[in-house]
Amino acid sequence: MSTTPTTTTSPFHGYLPVREDWLARRREDILEPGLPIVDPHHHLWERPGWRYLLPELLADTGSGHNIVATVFVQCRAMYRADGPAELKPLGETEFVNGVAAMSASGGYGATRVCAGIVGHADLALGARVQDVLEAHLRVAGDRFRGIRHISAWDTDTSVLNPNYQVPQGLMHSTAFREGFARLSKLGLSFDAWLYHPQIGELEALARAFPETAIVLDHVGGPLHIGAYAGKQAEVLARWRPAMQALAACPNVHVKLGGLGMRIGGFTFHEQAEPPSSEALAAAWKPYVETCIEAFGASRCMFESNFPVDKGSYAYPEFWNACKRLAQGASAAEKADLFSGTATRFYRLAS
Repeated sequence: MSTTPTTTTSPFHGYLPVREDWLARRREDILEPGLPIVDPHHHLWERPGWRYLLPELLADTGSGHNIVATVFVQCRAMYRADGPAELKPLGETEFVNGVAAMSASGGYGATRVCAGIVGHADLALGARVQDVLEAHLRVAGDRFRGIRHISAWDTDTSVLNPNYQVPQGLMHSTAFREGFARLSKLGLSFDAWLYHPQIGELEALARAFPETAIVLDHVGGPLHIGAYAGKQAEVLARWRPAMQALAACPNVHVKLGGLGMRIGGFTFHEQAEPPSSEALAAAWKPYVETCIEAFGASRCMFESNFPVDKGSYAYPEFWNACKRLAQGASAAEKADLFSGTATRFYRLAS
């Protein structure tokens, strides 16, 4: 069978191509099919050669696991074409709120798609971001939960996503912090996406704003490509204590996932066959176990990061891997890891 990609991601630097024919080569039985899952991190978009909208998402969430709700996280989808630059991200929130309304009608199955929405506002606007945040809330009402302002930066430019022009030290800047201060006043949370050398910067931000709920995406972005290739032990030795120090901030949670991206360096996509859930769990164990030990299950949530991670494995195998990683957890801990933590953090209806 050909492994030629059925979609292309070339306009979106760093995203691995999704090969449906390759993914179809593996079909595992679903582990613990009744376990309720809230997927707290996925995207929706329509880009040249790559469509991932409600039908594609439902095909994944309906592939065997009990996905009861999802949270959409910003990805520069459907921005407004016109108007002030700072208001263009409102188009994404309008779009996703419409998808959520479709799902809430009950006509698309039991999964509450986009029950929570995380949008984007340029926090570097400082005090002026207040108007943007309030506009998001007007657009999406009780579904709008927070902001993600990507701060991923590194001296190795090969790991950067050119679609996001991030200055060095963004989280330390006066303007960014002035904007960040507006989040808690409006009851909004913050999704942090950065690389592992920056975890200390997030810790400083979390300590400066202890009243703001923060969730660190993708286990803190451990890098294993470019200047970090072949240095897994060194990366772990730097990442682990940084995560343990961050866990001392009670306002910080962490998402367990995002390890299918190219920056993770696991090269699942280079294998002749898609990886099994056993192989995924074995590869991710040091990262997931460290996070759960440091933060506790009550501040950890498994996340799919689809469709970005779909270049490395299929949705059913991803959740099977998570369930394997949680085999030693108590019933209460497992409930937190798969649904409880996400439901509390994003204030979803239980």
